[in-house]
Amino acid sequence: MTRETRSTFGNVVRTVVAVGTSGDPSQVRRLVGDLIRIHRVRAGLTQRDASEKLLVSESLMGAYERAERIPTMDFLRNADQAFDARGALKACVELMDEEKYAPKILNWVRLERLARVISAYETMLIPGLLQTETYALALYKTRVPAFTESEIERHVQARLERQPVLTRNPPPRLGFVVEESVLDRPLGGDKAFKGQLLHLLECMGTLNHLTFQIMPTKRHTHAGLNGPMKLMATEEGRSLVFVEGQGGDTVISKPERASDLFDLFGTLRAQALTPWETAELIERKAAQL
Repeated sequence: MTRETRSTFGNVVRTVVAVGTSGDPSQVRRLVGDLIRIHRVRAGLTQRDASEKLLVSESLMGAYERAERIPTMDFLRNADQAFDARGALKACVELMDEEKYAPKILNWVRLERLARVISAYETMLIPGLLQTETYALALYKTRVPAFTESEIERHVQARLERQPVLTRNPPPRLGFVVEESVLDRPLGGDKAFKGQLLHLLECMGTLNHLTFQIMPTKRHTHAGLNGPMKLMATEEGRSLVFVEGQGGDTVISKPERASDLFDLFGTLRAQALTPWETAELIERKAAQL
């Protein structure tokens, strides 16, 4: 079956082959798997040789070629160089993005990789860019209706693959405000959640471009009561806001409205705990687990 993906940020419509209802790999993924195999063979490498060269398991190498697994962005870039594919495999990164991300978030993810500013106000969860693999896994396992194991693996991989933006050079400015109640929901169990809290503390201590703040539950009112949102300033200077809701998700790009929401986020930061107070609170919560 085919699916039309319409960009929220423009009028271009791209038609791609989607995964069928049977769960079989799409034709696009099969094509990329074939390209990996063709360029590996052309480079004179066995699957074992290639897996050792690319630091992946031989079974994973085979799964990529058989289209049983979606190749990561780093794998395609490294394989392109290792197989001397001259850009053919690197060009598949965007095609694999369309396998990993829903159309509503796809363009956001692509812009995020080069964004100058990334911010978010979260009411229910730790922000995705700061989630551990264990926390993300627990999150996707709670989904109703339930994901299959392969779907869970795909979603977790896609989430983790976004996180190198945190340490790229030059880095974006990062700012997050999260409701205190999120710290009281030990998603994945106490041990896993303690690991998540310690990971937050590590990020706060090592990423100088990151500001992470908690909004205390005892604040009787604050500027974010209309719900969560994600904000971004692109490398071209555009301001975008992604608003999620039960009735659907919306990207706000109109300059006046986006500017208002950036101002609102600034107010939220002023009303939240300072980063130092936040770190002390997270330390106390982790010590209780």
